[in-house]
This record gives sequence, structure tokens and C-alpha cells, in this order.
Amino acid sequence: MTRAKLQITECPRDAMQGIKEWIPTEKKVAYLNALLKCGFDTLDFGSFVSAKAIAQMQDSAEVCAQLEESSTQLLAIIANSRGALSAVQHDQISILGYPFSVSETFQLRNTNSNIDQSLIRLEEIANICQQHSKKLRVYLSMGFGNPYGDVWSPELVMEWVEKLEQRFDIAAYALSDTIACATPKIAKELFSSLTTAFPKLDFAAHLHVTPGQEHALIESVVAGGCTHFDTAIGGYGGCPMAKDELIGNLATESLLATSSTLFEHRIDLVALEKARKLSTSIFHK
Repeated sequence: MTRAKLQITECPRDAMQGIKEWIPTEKKVAYLNALLKCGFDTLDFGSFVSAKAIAQMQDSAEVCAQLEESSTQLLAIIANSRGALSAVQHDQISILGYPFSVSETFQLRNTNSNIDQSLIRLEEIANICQQHSKKLRVYLSMGFGNPYGDVWSPELVMEWVEKLEQRFDIAAYALSDTIACATPKIAKELFSSLTTAFPKLDFAAHLHVTPGQEHALIESVVAGGCTHFDTAIGGYGGCPMAKDELIGNLATESLLATSSTLFEHRIDLVALEKARKLSTSIFHK
């Protein structure tokens, strides 16, 4: 049986953004350059957002200038047109990521805008991407449910993908489970519906995972037709805008361990181990 090709977006930005203690720029640069040697498809390296919102990422421009050339594409998170205009000044950056929430409450918490305002921002960002030949990746935040009591259903997610596709040129959609509420059943059903309805679109799974649930979730996502995952070495991270308790990302190691029978991948495991060792100087559990 032919194995599917695995795509990985490694997310050190997501892993670092919730750390309150300042990580020196030179440490970030050394770690990111190590990750660029691993063979990831994309590296979510930083964000161009308000320093008041995410203080840890205020040196993203300085970091970007010191990153080495690599076949790995660089992705930066932005929250508005101001951030987009800053990001597109860097030729190294290929992809801009915008968090669009299907939960009104989280959209307000995360970008200080409601969904209608977010659509206006997204239109501005999409135009900036087009003008500067950058790809746009939309994160469907709270894509598997939310803790706020906001309405959620697979049909709602499908409706939003259809609406966004009709209005914007979007290269990829990352379904984001910011608070680890996805179950294997929901993940399989949701990705099955999306990949069937939109066979030409690129969907990714951005999962924050409770320890012990990794294997079942990975298999369910793949069974639903998705082979693109967002991960972070060590499973570090969490969204400080979602709720007080940070829930870590899907660990890169867990994905690769599960993938041995499911996927083909091009990760350099020696380089990955070197990056993992470097990560211990940044992250502490």
C-alpha cells in the first residue's frame, strides 16, 4: 500500500509565545536555524503583532533577518493589516497566517475584533498578500469546539470554509483545536467532510493535545483525509489568549512515531535531535 506524504508545519512561535520570561533573540535565532535544517515543509517562526499582546514576539523582525536560507518556507502570524505590512517587507517570509475564529468570543479575545470586523481585516490582509506575492494561511480557531458556549458544529465550520473560499485567495486552512477539545470521532468526521467537499484545498490539523491522546487523534485526522500537521518539538506551547491553562501543541516526536506506518516524510532525524537538545535551553516543564 502506498503511504501518504506527510507535511509538517513546525511551530516554535506557538511554543514560545506563552513564555513570560524573555527568551534572548540570539537563543531564538540559534533554535530556529537548527529547525531549518530538519526538513520541515514550513516553519512558523514568529509573529508581527502588538508587543502588548504577545511580548515574546516583539523581536520577530530582528530574528527573521538572521535566519539562514533553507528549503523550508517561513510563516509569520499577523492579526491585522499593520502586521501584514510589516511582515511582507521581509523577502524570506513566504506565508502569512491569520487566526480567524468560528467562535465570536475567541475572535474578540485573540484579535480584539468580532467576526464581522475580522472579515474586513482578512480582506485587507488578502489584498496585501496578493500585492506582495505572499501566500495566505487561515487558522480556523476553535475549529473543533470552544469553552465559551458559542454555537459550534461541523456544518458551521464547513459554511465558513465555503464563505471564505468565495471571497479570498487562501492557500491553506489550519483547523485549530486551541484547547484540546477535539475527539477522534469529531476529527475524523470533520476532516472527512471537508476533504470530500473541498478536494482541491489544503487542510492542516493544528492540534493542542492532552497527553495520551496523540496517537488516536493523529490516526483519526489521517482517516479523515488530512496528512498536514502543525507540531512543536516537545509538545510545548499553548495559546495565552484562549484560557488561563496552556495546553501544549502536538509533539513533533509523537507525530513521527505514529507516522512510521502511515506516512512518508523527509525529516532529517539527526538534525531533529540536535534541535531537540537546543530546545531544552528555551523550554522548561
